[in-house]
Amino acid sequence: MPTSATNQMEMEIAQVQNSLSHLFFTFSISFLFFSIIVLFLRSRPWCNCHICKTYLSFSWRSEFSNFSDWYTHLLKKSATGTVHIHVLGTTITANPANVQHMLKTRFENYPKGKQFSSILGDFLGHGIFNSDGDMWRFQRKMASLELGSVSVRSYAFKIVSTEINDRLIPFLRSISGRSNSGTVDIQDLFRRFALDTICKISFGLDPGCLDLDLPMSDFANAFDTASRLSALRATTTAPIVWKLKRFLNVGSEKELKHAIKIIDGLAQAVIRERRKIGFSTGHDLLSRFMGAVQEQVDDKFLRDIVVSFLLAGRDTVASGLTTFFLLLSQNPAVAAAIREEIETNKKDGVLCPGQLNNMHYVHAALYENLRLYPPVQFDSKFSAEDDVLPDGTFIRKGTRVMYHPYAMGRMESIWGEDCMEFKPERWLRDGVFTPESLFKYTVFQAGPRVCIGKELSIMEMKTVIVAIMLRFNIEVLMSKEKPQFALGLTASIKGGVQARILHQS
Repeated sequence: MPTSATNQMEMEIAQVQNSLSHLFFTFSISFLFFSIIVLFLRSRPWCNCHICKTYLSFSWRSEFSNFSDWYTHLLKKSATGTVHIHVLGTTITANPANVQHMLKTRFENYPKGKQFSSILGDFLGHGIFNSDGDMWRFQRKMASLELGSVSVRSYAFKIVSTEINDRLIPFLRSISGRSNSGTVDIQDLFRRFALDTICKISFGLDPGCLDLDLPMSDFANAFDTASRLSALRATTTAPIVWKLKRFLNVGSEKELKHAIKIIDGLAQAVIRERRKIGFSTGHDLLSRFMGAVQEQVDDKFLRDIVVSFLLAGRDTVASGLTTFFLLLSQNPAVAAAIREEIETNKKDGVLCPGQLNNMHYVHAALYENLRLYPPVQFDSKFSAEDDVLPDGTFIRKGTRVMYHPYAMGRMESIWGEDCMEFKPERWLRDGVFTPESLFKYTVFQAGPRVCIGKELSIMEMKTVIVAIMLRFNIEVLMSKEKPQFALGLTASIKGGVQARILHQS
């Protein structure tokens, strides 16, 4: 065959190959976009009901300053205390019978679920708050053994007391001593304090966040960012959106990735240091955990445990303390009653666990605060199989089912007509604190997943409250305003909470 004819044939073959490649590429791209569209349409049904239209249009903002207040409004209007957000594939309830059904009676049918684990997986990994099955049971067992021990509680109380006396009180004294009656953002202050204490208790690190004029550490900022952006994932009607952004590493997902990198760096540095110096004699929770499991787990598993401890110990305590002093500024009679009880029980200005246990009114006031402003305003599960809730609501397999502590604390059907009032007395029987059912007071969850750090967090908050009120008046400047909450896994108030610190006369 002549060379020119051969070359011509080769050129024609190459053109055909290029055309086929271009056709295949075009088909692949078209198929990808078609698949994304189908996935989007199938993942969330279109719905024209009033609730879904209000959610999608954000028109609820014209009447409510907080997302949770809108949910509360919907749940109060519902005859069963249960509503559906169809575009989210979510059922929300504030019915105690439903909560008991989910958290206890049919516990196995309402795990965190793969969907929830996917949303928080980059941040929380396979930690206790983001796992199910054997992984969750193992961590739960280990954490229960450690947090329930007398030695750990004594160790934690010593750390909290030292942090209060050596850092918190001197800092507040320096603010109150300013000639123009100094102010401080108490939300930021309590976050720094809680970060200090939980870092020392959980893995023996002192970040020194309460040093005067020290800005929030890079780690604390990264933790806030990761919490906010992980929560943002859960608000989208189409998960494919954030997953695509994560794949392309753009926008909020790029910011989240950077924040998690900072968190990972600190956690791994702490773990390496613990392995280097040994953990057999350490009293912090990480050392005790590592000593108990020895070499059976890797650093990634330990990293997830560290982050879980920080989420539980830093954000929840700071949130609870912030709203407590906000409510006290609005209720001076309660503040006076607390001071009277403190004066009755104090001995030479020194606090011990026994004295705290005798302060029933302080305990009641703290519980009442958490009823109105729970640090975790809602919690979600995913139904493993079709089910029917006690109120008759049908739950399809794979549905996200959310119970709402914030709304439950505002339901007249649960707490009576005075549910919006701050009344510590509702927790007292003949002057003694008397708890309510955890299925109506869901601040600490209930059933097999009930909070195992509850006693430690209550101890820390009560110790701070008593120590501050012995010495100072905290006057919150926004006390007459309704707080607006920022997006996040735990409740935080937008713009902070400025307060005036005055010496107790």
